[in-house]
Amino acid sequence: MILVTGATGNIGSALLKELHARGAGPLRGLTRDAAGADFPEGVEAVEGDLGEPASLKPALEGVRSLFLVSRLGPDADILEAARLAGVEHVVLVSSITVQTHPHLGPAGENLAVEQLLKASGMAWTILRPTQFASNSLMWAASIRAHETVSAPYAGTALPTIHPADIAAVARVALTEPGPGHRGRTYALTGPEPVSARQQVEAIGEAVGREIPFLEISRRQAHAQMAAVFGAEAADAVLDVTGGDVNDELLMVRDTVSQITGTPARPFRQWASENVDAFR
Repeated sequence: MILVTGATGNIGSALLKELHARGAGPLRGLTRDAAGADFPEGVEAVEGDLGEPASLKPALEGVRSLFLVSRLGPDADILEAARLAGVEHVVLVSSITVQTHPHLGPAGENLAVEQLLKASGMAWTILRPTQFASNSLMWAASIRAHETVSAPYAGTALPTIHPADIAAVARVALTEPGPGHRGRTYALTGPEPVSARQQVEAIGEAVGREIPFLEISRRQAHAQMAAVFGAEAADAVLDVTGGDVNDELLMVRDTVSQITGTPARPFRQWASENVDAFR
């Protein structure tokens, strides 16, 4: 039995579809609302909340492989619940900032979860993706309202990854027989660098109209982001999206194609597939 947590999210929903399409059952998807879950036929929907690890006991019963996104709940308690339930292998989504910006608070938190998993006694595979293509959904309301999209560091291009490519790598790690992906850490990127300005242009092409774009200063962006995420988190995001980039962060990697046998998907494909969110 494979349990996919965050099963209605950008990565989890794509992973369930991949696993189901390839006959990797039995499958179970964790959601807070099992009745409202739109899972592939045959996938068992189970209710649970990562924020309340005690609620996960029924979902973990009989599970041998677990897909987990870090920092969505008390990870130490989540991993202990998995271990006690008899889970043998955990595929964890961490962040590439663990290796590119280890001094930042969120990166340190991700590293701590990785270390907890390695010390748990369960087999592990760690995925460290770069910036998600789906992060551009933060502009969706402005684009739907025909407003100007504003962002700092407009020309800084990062190898943004399609969430479905993270899911594709996770599917291989969860289902390939043998120890090949156990005890491995994979840095994941998209196939090419793409800047904020280029992302907006790609979304404009998908919706069929030009979207006005304005580059703003770090100070302006920080004021907006700190109100939502807090000052420290805002600084961390701004550092890794343009304020403190380095060669390790900017590097395009072919890990997705090496593991899955299929090239990583470009941002414009993600924009085309998710165009309805911007209309």
